[in-house]
Amino acid sequence: MDATAPPGHIATPQDAGGAEEIRLEGISKVYADGTVGVAELDLTFAAGELSVLVGPSGCGKTTTMKMINRIIEPTTGRILLGGEDVTRVDPDRLRRRIGYVIQSVGLFPHQTVRTNVATVPRLLGWDKKRTRARVDELLESVGLDPAVYGDRYPAQLSGGQRQRAGVARALAADPPVLLMDEPFSAVDPVVRERLQSEFLRLQADVRKTIVFVTHDIEEAVRLGDRIAVMSQGGHVEQYASPAELLGKPANEFVADFVGTDRGLKRLAVTGIDLADLEQPPVVHVADGLADARAALERAGARWAVVLDDDGTLHGWLSADRAVGAGTVGSAARRMEAWVPADASLKTAFATMLQLEAGWVAVLDGDRFCGVLTPASLHAALRRSVEGVEPETAGAAL
Repeated sequence: MDATAPPGHIATPQDAGGAEEIRLEGISKVYADGTVGVAELDLTFAAGELSVLVGPSGCGKTTTMKMINRIIEPTTGRILLGGEDVTRVDPDRLRRRIGYVIQSVGLFPHQTVRTNVATVPRLLGWDKKRTRARVDELLESVGLDPAVYGDRYPAQLSGGQRQRAGVARALAADPPVLLMDEPFSAVDPVVRERLQSEFLRLQADVRKTIVFVTHDIEEAVRLGDRIAVMSQGGHVEQYASPAELLGKPANEFVADFVGTDRGLKRLAVTGIDLADLEQPPVVHVADGLADARAALERAGARWAVVLDDDGTLHGWLSADRAVGAGTVGSAARRMEAWVPADASLKTAFATMLQLEAGWVAVLDGDRFCGVLTPASLHAALRRSVEGVEPETAGAAL
């Protein structure tokens, strides 16, 4: 923060550079009738990370988030934003520093999309040229062509488009913090998955400090860098990375909440490690079929990967097609089952199932890295959580 700022001053988004850490120290909310909405919480949301609050209805996750921007005033405790206690500053100035996206979007129906997105920059006194450039930039970044959608009204947009506009409005003044309260739950599953993908892409670019509320553990696992599982009364049962949460639930409540299929969910948050790949025999398109068959027999394998002359993946060749006097290229089959090296184990497993394949090739660009089999995939998943030593996959090639 600016050491020369007067007491009670909170930096505007123009002052704030990049993301900022949020720290809750002993934050609680107790209502007049004695009902405890949130017990004393001590949580830190790291700068530039997306932290998810998840739990059953009534567990205090939305209340916790609303206390951060003081829509709800905490009963006890401190909220530190970038090291400054924001419970002691003007709440209106605080909210201009924090982007806010809600389930119902909250766009002003009588204003165009462009005017909606420009709301906070106008309040901050930005000039028209700067505001227009920022709005158009953001509409582009969330997949809304400003020339097409900028002058439309919210009623002329689909639900998914309104959500995109809501995210753009929250980011308009480049706030260091973004609060999101079940922003994608009001759209159908297909649109929801698309919005999640677009938001992850956007977050990779802007790296805001985000607190995201959802009741959906699958959404939490897909989006979150860290996840806080909350129970009734606003207690945090576990705060951990998705892989740790799914692999090592802290207690029975967390295990029940994440579900008995947590092993499958964990596939989505576990990347492919090249050390887990198996290496089948490799032949080249110009090789003779007799030579390829001899190579398969020496390896005791039923098939081989076929590479082009430049080493890129061409396809595969089974032993029963490695006959005759032709070349490997004339008998090779197209490789349908493959994934990029940066894919998750879930993507690899889904590809196996969809194509009914016993293995899936892994490519780094055009370079062939190896294959995952069901057994090596399972070994990789176990190791990601348990830290066990590598084991032999045991899958016959």
